[in-house]
Amino acid sequence: MTATTPDTRDHLAALGIPELSPEQIRAIDEDGFFVVEGVFTEEQCDRMTEAADALWAAEGEGAGGEVSQEVGVSRRLSNLYNKSDAFDPLIAIGPTLAAARHVLGEFRLHGANIREPLAGAGQQRLHSDVPKDDRGWQLVNTMVALDEVTADNGPTRVVPGSHRWGYLNVPAENLYDGQQETDAAEDAARIPADPHAAYDGERYVTMPRGAIAVINGHLWHSGTTNRSGARRRVATISYARRDVPQQVVQRDVLTSALDARLTDPTRWLLDVL
Repeated sequence: MTATTPDTRDHLAALGIPELSPEQIRAIDEDGFFVVEGVFTEEQCDRMTEAADALWAAEGEGAGGEVSQEVGVSRRLSNLYNKSDAFDPLIAIGPTLAAARHVLGEFRLHGANIREPLAGAGQQRLHSDVPKDDRGWQLVNTMVALDEVTADNGPTRVVPGSHRWGYLNVPAENLYDGQQETDAAEDAARIPADPHAAYDGERYVTMPRGAIAVINGHLWHSGTTNRSGARRRVATISYARRDVPQQVVQRDVLTSALDARLTDPTRWLLDVL
């Protein structure tokens, strides 16, 4: 008998990842997102925010530079797992991995970042993270509320159902293989004249600390202005089909410390097995 190579389903089973509930399946399929509360404890969030603040202090103006920076708009960090074991709980988030399996099939880590909008700033244009291609969906993203996300400290806005439309204003850090930013002709009537303005039907995703929002990466969304100035550190953990390039190629940056903490299933997720 010829041995078979374990695939994503096998590795998720080894991690004990449960299937999505019927309501979560409906939500990710129809709305393009769902929220789960109580995924991380106060202690885990404390440890991750302390590590993030230490990294911002250490990295200074270079923070987030591996992927993207928004000078004067937000603070960013990237390549989290190789920088602190405080972020290890983010590697295998059950609802995220189950959603990625449901939406994408075979997948691997795309990016592990943190974004915090500055006081009085943080507004982004309405966008999707990636375009849909001839193989279908490419990306599932998860926002992890390391601080409480309120209506006035820069919550993400989403347009439910828009993942089934054409893609919109894909950010440059997610483009590859010669793709260009463009608007889908078949959805021209939906394209906003001002991508910073409110959009009909949009929803603000507010969450208690420790909650997550799992999002189809094709959903139209954006950061909003942090009007209160309260801290809003949110980790954004994304998984993509295994043919989609990683934001930071993990094989190139894997530290010996992280490698020692990984198991075969988590090495598979990071694509360093």
